Amino acid sequence: MAASELPKIISVDDHVVEPPHVWQTWLPEKHREKGPRVERGEWGDFRLNPGAIYDQQQVAGGQPGDFWVFEDRIIYVHKRFVAIPLEATPGGDVTKFDRSVMQMTAVTYDELRPGCYDPKERAKDLAIAGVDGSLPFPTFPRFCGQTFHEASDKELGLACIEAYNNWMIDEWCGDSDGVNIPLCLIPMWDVGLCVREVERIAARGVHAICFSEIPTHLGYPSIHSGHWDRLFAACNDLGVVLNMHIGSSSKMPIASPDAPPGVAGVLQFNNSMASLADWLYSGVLVRYPKLKLAYSEGQIGWIPYALERADTIWEQHDSWIKAKARIPEPPSSYYYGRIFGCFTSDDIGLRNIDAVGEDNVCFETDYPHTDTSWPDTIPFIEKFRDRLTDEQLYKVLRGNAIRMLELDRV
Repeated sequence: MAASELPKIISVDDHVVEPPHVWQTWLPEKHREKGPRVERGEWGDFRLNPGAIYDQQQVAGGQPGDFWVFEDRIIYVHKRFVAIPLEATPGGDVTKFDRSVMQMTAVTYDELRPGCYDPKERAKDLAIAGVDGSLPFPTFPRFCGQTFHEASDKELGLACIEAYNNWMIDEWCGDSDGVNIPLCLIPMWDVGLCVREVERIAARGVHAICFSEIPTHLGYPSIHSGHWDRLFAACNDLGVVLNMHIGSSSKMPIASPDAPPGVAGVLQFNNSMASLADWLYSGVLVRYPKLKLAYSEGQIGWIPYALERADTIWEQHDSWIKAKARIPEPPSSYYYGRIFGCFTSDDIGLRNIDAVGEDNVCFETDYPHTDTSWPDTIPFIEKFRDRLTDEQLYKVLRGNAIRMLELDRV
């Protein structure tokens, strides 16, 4: 690989800001009155609480902001730190990108960079960063569709999920010149419906669904219970990866209850680490040998220790934990090549890529969140490329994502 040449990037964690028309266009007509719609209001200051729940009040003369209404309830207000506002690229000049204006204040669609919500504009924006493949997590539905899980009308919730998935496949991905890669939702309150939806979308070429990192935090049975086995079997057989974004359990790790916001930012990986331990000891990966998992935005530097500790417990404590009867090989055996750590910025992880597993690492641009490396993704990668061989760099930026998502690309 020439010194100036980088592989085209497939980002396995970006975020779509759903355009206002999604459910009013894609829902069956009978559901549209109660279905999600966008309105505009004036807003005061926001406060982010545990579980990604905001204190938010409309105030006369406040900051204009567009918001989603669902089942006649205000669910989500668009904010500048979640989606890039136009003022972050003054005059459209991306070389002047100013992250400091991405604050926790209300914003309207008119004030957003069109790449946040328009598939063709998204493809143009990602091309600036050398990206030709993007897996987009939802915004209004939340990271594994919690908004619809919480619906009082589950028939409506299911219709909203199906409408989202149809829009995702046909419009968001279909209108992106092949850049956007479909990531779909499932109705987690009913495993039978989950299986049916996975079978439906897999028949349309989808190989990725959102799942919760810790389902018990959402009030669902654990992965140890057997409750999810029909879903895991379907994903195993159809080549559908379970993508578990930080926050997909609606319960972010905290230390002191009055800790400042930076503490939560440092601890974001904790749920991913706890979830990995769950999976390694569950026996699920033994029973379903082709099942794949991805820890989106969980970073990777913690993984070598987690694997080492899992193997140590398996080897030294079996006299009383009796894990070997259920897990015949060391737990790390079920990690390599099947469980993907996904990172935005993790120098420690890249310095230890042999221990993390060069076949287990995928890169994320996290467009359009404040963590994003966009538009300077290529210079950002140049800073760490010397830590990797050319083969490793290809795997991290592209090859592992192709294998994870079973893409017909090179």
